[in-house]
Amino acid sequence: MPLTEKEHVELRKIARKIRKDIVDVTHWCGGSHIGGSLSMVEILVILYWKYLRIDSKNPQWEDRDRLVLSKGHGGVGHAVVLANRGYFDFEMLKE
Repeated sequence: MPLTEKEHVELRKIARKIRKDIVDVTHWCGGSHIGGSLSMVEILVILYWKYLRIDSKNPQWEDRDRLVLSKGHGGVGHAVVLANRGYFDFEMLKE
């Protein structure tokens, strides 16, 4: 299922915000492998906002899709995406 032009514009806005949030979180935590997180933003955004069957209000949903991220240096980016999708409060990333 291809993206509509409207979806493409919206996902680009989300990706831009995610990249900014990654930079902020990296600063707050005193540094991390920022390149690993920034390099996967578009992939995670399109998966989490378009293709994955997920529900942040029901994270134990039996029929949900699961994503295994084996790229350890992308942890900050994955955490930012999950916070932005509503799995936990973004403010937790400041701790």
